[in-house]
Amino acid sequence: QVQLVESGGGLVQPGGSLRLSCAASGSGFTFYAMGWYRQAPGKQREQRELVATITSGGSTNYADSVKARFTVSRENAKNTVFLQMNNLKPEDTAIYYCNLYTSRYGIPYWGQGTQVTVSS
Repeated sequence: QVQLVESGGGLVQPGGSLRLSCAASGSGFTFYAMGWYRQAPGKQREQRELVATITSGGSTNYADSVKARFTVSRENAKNTVFLQMNNLKPEDTAIYYCNLYTSRYGIPYWGQGTQVTVSS
C-alpha cells in the first residue's frame, strides 16, 4: 500500500510564494511519475486540473497557466516531490493534490490534498 501526504498549503497574498511537498511512503513501490493537480472552489473531483508532472527520469510538464511561475522537483532519496509556486494569483486558489503512478498504465494513488488560498 502506498500513502501520499501533501503539506505546505496555506493563505498567501497575491504575488507571494508557497512550497508544497508530497511524500510517498510504503513498501516495494516504483516511482514512475508524480503529478500535481488542483481542484478550484465549486469544481467537482472530475474537474481537477493538471498543474505539473515529473517523471522518474526527471522530465517535467506544466499547465500553461502556471509556466514560468511554478516549478516541480523531486528528492529521490525521500520519495518526495515539491511544487514551488511563485507569483501566486487569486485564481491559483484551490485544493492541491498529488498523485503517484507506479507504472505507465497503472491506477494512480492520491493524497488527501492541501488548501492553497491566495487573497489580500
